Amino acid sequence: MRVSVFYNSGKKSQQVATKLIKKVVDCAFEIDDKNPDIVISIGGDGTLLSAFHKFSTQLNQVRFVGVHTGHLGFYTDWRDYEIDDLVESLKHDTGQQISYPLLDVGVQYVGERDQKHYLALNESTLKRVSATMVTDVYIRDELFESFRGDGLCVSTPTGSTAYNKSIGGAVLHPRLEAIQLTEIASLNNRVFRTLGSPVVIAPDEWIDIKPDQTAQDYIMTIDQFMPRQKPIERIRYRIADQRIAFARYRHMHFWNRVEDAFIGEKQGS
Repeated sequence: MRVSVFYNSGKKSQQVATKLIKKVVDCAFEIDDKNPDIVISIGGDGTLLSAFHKFSTQLNQVRFVGVHTGHLGFYTDWRDYEIDDLVESLKHDTGQQISYPLLDVGVQYVGERDQKHYLALNESTLKRVSATMVTDVYIRDELFESFRGDGLCVSTPTGSTAYNKSIGGAVLHPRLEAIQLTEIASLNNRVFRTLGSPVVIAPDEWIDIKPDQTAQDYIMTIDQFMPRQKPIERIRYRIADQRIAFARYRHMHFWNRVEDAFIGEKQGS
């Protein structure tokens, strides 16, 4: 089995990575950062997001494992002091996995013939910071609303616990094949109206965002990355054909993660 160890620049992550790489080599696994079977990220959820984007073109062959150097996250099942247990799981790997949906972001830039496609594990946003953002929102090619406000966020089910939740979006279980549209500080008065609530759409539907062409100072994000900013004609969001797979050695139940992250430890009766 070929293993890639992906880690951030933190001192603790580097120490854990050095220890893990030695143990992986001692078990006769191959360290391969170009064509791995397993990618082990060491750091936090942000580090795993970076690992996902590095290997996003190899999702049909790669499974991910997250090791957290702080506390367990939504994508990390292991703590840094459990390296020996993780290596034992690698030794008994049978290809077990659990997969989650991803967001396909198709961007039609002004003056370009072909769409540019990105994959997001958490979410994609479109914002304006210097003035009100004006854009039409279409669902399955039908005009849904004309939006005015700070911006819009489209998230995956797993990403629903991230930025989406902080702006009032619903938390979705990752087994749902759905994407969610959430407004960021929408402008609502007697003249301009939006739904004002998160919208969850079915897997056979899509969302088109067509920003006002008189302004081109929009900022688009794909997870924690910001692609090169160019004038945007349209963005189409839909469930991606690809999925992200995690090696299912030990996988915490989604609602346990939500409870641990936002509610806290269970209180005894």
